[in-house]
Amino acid sequence: MPYKILQPGEPAGAGVGCCALAVMAKAPRPGKVKTRLSPPLTPHQAAQLNTCFIRDTTENIHQVAESSNSAGIVVYTPAGDETAFDNLLPPGFLLLGQRGDGFGERLIHACEDLFACEFSAVCLIDSDSPTMPQAALLQAVEWLSRPGDRVVLGGSDDGGYYLIGVKRMHRRLFEQIDWSTERVLAQTLERAREISLEAELLPAWYDVDDAATLERLRVELGEASAGYDAKHTRAYLDSITASRAC
Repeated sequence: MPYKILQPGEPAGAGVGCCALAVMAKAPRPGKVKTRLSPPLTPHQAAQLNTCFIRDTTENIHQVAESSNSAGIVVYTPAGDETAFDNLLPPGFLLLGQRGDGFGERLIHACEDLFACEFSAVCLIDSDSPTMPQAALLQAVEWLSRPGDRVVLGGSDDGGYYLIGVKRMHRRLFEQIDWSTERVLAQTLERAREISLEAELLPAWYDVDDAATLERLRVELGEASAGYDAKHTRAYLDSITASRAC
């Protein structure tokens, strides 16, 4: 299934007041994604798991979009590899290419490009948290629909964030941030204070990016949890476990 590819400045046709729920994602190619999970996984298994993460995250967003004024987008890299997402996303999802060199630049350009496509608010969401609670996504959309400017942040246990939502472009939120460290959330909150921007905090969650958090995910998926029911991820991890038992 092909998906519409947005061009910056081209109206997305999402309607007045629509919030973009945009997943920042790499094309799931072996050796290019989830490299810190190999080992314990092989590069092929890590890429397949990443595919499951994208499926579960976008299905979660699709359900939110059906019950709120929001739309699902994947902001992807590398350029020209959009076919990697064919038949991977729910119907109606949109694609937008990433721009910029460093991670901060890519977040800035993603926000700028989505606002240029006439979205009223933008949430940038990671693709490493397949069980992020649906209630957190709904809360982000609701907070961003209220009058007044603000930033919405969903912090991760490692000190980063799984979601950042804004109503207008604030480049300062992405400047002088020590990306991929435990200081990201705290520094982002400090940037918000510097520009007198109200910050709303969603419940903390976690990213899956190493063996320890992968094991945490296995345990969570086997128990009752407040998180999203990541069925694709569960099924794939169960298949790996079954193959090792043979």
